[in-house]
Amino acid sequence: MTTRTTTRLAILGCTGSIGTQTLDVVRNLNTLRPGSVEVVGLATGSRETEMLAQARAHGVSLTAVAVEGDDAVSSGTTVLRSTDAAERLVRRLVDEDGVDLFVGAIVGIAGLPATLAAVEAGVDVALANKETLVAAGELVTAACARTGARLLPIDSEHSALWQALQGLPPEDGVDEPRPGPPLRSPPSRVARLILTASGGPFRALDAAALARVTPGQALDHPTWSMGAKVTLDCASLMNKGLELMEACWLFGVPEDRVDILVHPGSTVHSLVEFDDRSVMAQLGPTDMRLPIQYAITWPDRPPLDVPPLDLAALGELRFERHDQERFPAPGLCRRAMRMGGGAGAVLNAANEVAVARFLADDNTSGSVLAFTRIPEIVGEMLEAEPATPIGSLGAVLDLDRRVRERTRRLLPG
Repeated sequence: MTTRTTTRLAILGCTGSIGTQTLDVVRNLNTLRPGSVEVVGLATGSRETEMLAQARAHGVSLTAVAVEGDDAVSSGTTVLRSTDAAERLVRRLVDEDGVDLFVGAIVGIAGLPATLAAVEAGVDVALANKETLVAAGELVTAACARTGARLLPIDSEHSALWQALQGLPPEDGVDEPRPGPPLRSPPSRVARLILTASGGPFRALDAAALARVTPGQALDHPTWSMGAKVTLDCASLMNKGLELMEACWLFGVPEDRVDILVHPGSTVHSLVEFDDRSVMAQLGPTDMRLPIQYAITWPDRPPLDVPPLDLAALGELRFERHDQERFPAPGLCRRAMRMGGGAGAVLNAANEVAVARFLADDNTSGSVLAFTRIPEIVGEMLEAEPATPIGSLGAVLDLDRRVRERTRRLLPG
């Protein structure tokens, strides 16, 4: 957290689930200590009216919306309008020395340009957009290493790993290893990172039943409240595979040192096993405001109005392995990490297109694209595209566009 009295914060993806909950956290922090956080920028995809209401409520003078049009001023708030408006907002705030921390909450590959612009400018990013690292982890972490920008994880699982790693002595006197979050421990002291997964709503279904699930069923997550794309990825366990890839980039570990355990209660958010075989786990309520606030206030832990975790009522903690036959998505993500190069961008683009097609159909009568076809399409695209190196943002985006076009040709309808 910045040493200034006030933290100047900009939210990229302000109208989505993470963005709106970040504003809840801001209100909480300013109630505890008035003026401790100032929101200086907001960016949304298309929900301009909602964004401007947020801007009025928080006194924000600079906003961005990812639709083509002329920049304008509305009720004293400047609105940047273009497909690259979020990136323009980042650069303007940086140029004016007007921001201390960005919250990266734009869903999908769309969040990459603005996030990369922020870390290239040396500004920390509280990151909720795992696709940024899935598609361009090498570029983003290299930029962090050059500029000293930190990626502070907001995903509950990565925040849990970060918290479990606190308190260990630094390596060779380095207090905050780069480019990942300030772990205070070298990866060499870590035997395994263990990500937990709720298993989603379908963990007990057989393969035939999985093929018949509807978009509405897939969006009914048993423990978390999230946006549609993330919720669907959770149902297929693709989200857990993407988190595995993100963990590799954030914490500097190979994919074979990251495990996944199904934990239906979603009470243990992740665990770290050290070389001495001791295990540290982070537990907490299923409320995304907790990891959001921790990313903003680290290393402080201000109070938050969240019901305490009742361990006696919980009774027991249950863990199990996921079925790799019924849920192949995590295995595809491991494969992409081993392939390297642009494989992550290929996997992400194919998944985004297939997920969007599945969700485009009626929530109750089913989708033309079978739920089980989503990971199959991703696997086919990994086979079709060579894992060529990527050396620039333009190369990543060109690969993303090409894969999207090829993926659409595989889709029905």
